[in-house]
Amino acid sequence: MVAIAARCSSPSLLSNRCERSSVNGCVAIAQGRAGIASKANGERQRFRVAKRPMFRELQTPSGHASWVNVVVVTPDGRRAVSASDDRTLKVWEIETGRELCTLSGHAGWVEAEVITADGRRLLSGSADGTLKVWEFETGRELQTLSAHTGRVSAMAVAPDGRHAVSASGDRTLKVWELKSGRELQTLSGHTGEVNSVAVTPDSRRAVSTSNDGTLKVWEIRSGHELQTLYGHTGEVNAVAVAPGGRHAVSASNDETLKVWDLETGRELKTLFGHTDAVNTLAMTPDGKRVVSASNDGTLNVWELKSGCKLQTLCGHTGFVAAVAVTQDGRSAVSASVDGTIKVWDIETAATITTFFCEAPASCCACANDWTIVAGDQCGGVYIFAFERKAA
Repeated sequence: MVAIAARCSSPSLLSNRCERSSVNGCVAIAQGRAGIASKANGERQRFRVAKRPMFRELQTPSGHASWVNVVVVTPDGRRAVSASDDRTLKVWEIETGRELCTLSGHAGWVEAEVITADGRRLLSGSADGTLKVWEFETGRELQTLSAHTGRVSAMAVAPDGRHAVSASGDRTLKVWELKSGRELQTLSGHTGEVNSVAVTPDSRRAVSTSNDGTLKVWEIRSGHELQTLYGHTGEVNAVAVAPGGRHAVSASNDETLKVWDLETGRELKTLFGHTDAVNTLAMTPDGKRVVSASNDGTLNVWELKSGCKLQTLCGHTGFVAAVAVTQDGRSAVSASVDGTIKVWDIETAATITTFFCEAPASCCACANDWTIVAGDQCGGVYIFAFERKAA
């Protein structure tokens, strides 16, 4: 396990924003039955991890001063980037836990980020309505794009690396040419805030979800609205597109997921099984299964083709804020406001291991098949390694 953490005063398990002072701390890097990380006040925090004892400490600058909204990992799995309410992004070396640089310049909290497929550029989106393009190797700000009149809630980069799509609380999406930073299209049509966006594997279409209860399919090149997908009765929080590009899965506050045909706009299946809002979802790389995370404290594993629920993953005592799937599709990782990160065996529903944060967990990502990056509501960033043997 690697834990990157700093002391947060009075962490709450509720969704209230938590602030903490900027301080110098330590990074503990451990692989053993128990690792120990130094907090900013000198107190030692114990974390539960797997076997093979090994421990060392590194001095590092302070972590974030507030809520970590999202973490992403570079395509090579060597570095991670965290984005925070403190208006900054931080780049971390995953192997050592070392902070490589802090990216500053946004005037509002940073809610969205994405790394290009070649790993050369990072895009960040903020509550200040702007996008920033960063050179990843140097941390240099390349461009600031005055994008939206509301917060930037989500972003996606086309697999061909030519375009990016931003989604906003101003009810629009925008298409950007990455090479020049030029705005190509404004996609208007939603009547509520746009919550998420995904791009099809052929880089030709974008799929958006909104508080208005719909999904929309857009042609990226022309900006034309191709389909509006009706069926949800609550806000649509997330969407994932299958590798073939024909099907998508959405998650909603109406407690369901839906499977869609993007060519015809037809709803193929409704997936029932949660008893509260479905916050987010993750698809296995082969596109055969989907893992959903809910306010009911559970995750469900679904077979996409049949719509059958294969497993229910129980163990969290608070709502599940985030989910990710390992590259081999065998394990799922969840982050919950109960302050834990759990790793699950998708086939058996067994809990492989549980990691403990110092505050309610807010986000997670998989660096590879055995390494997790996570963030919490008080600015903590964590890097954990695990073994597959179920606990």
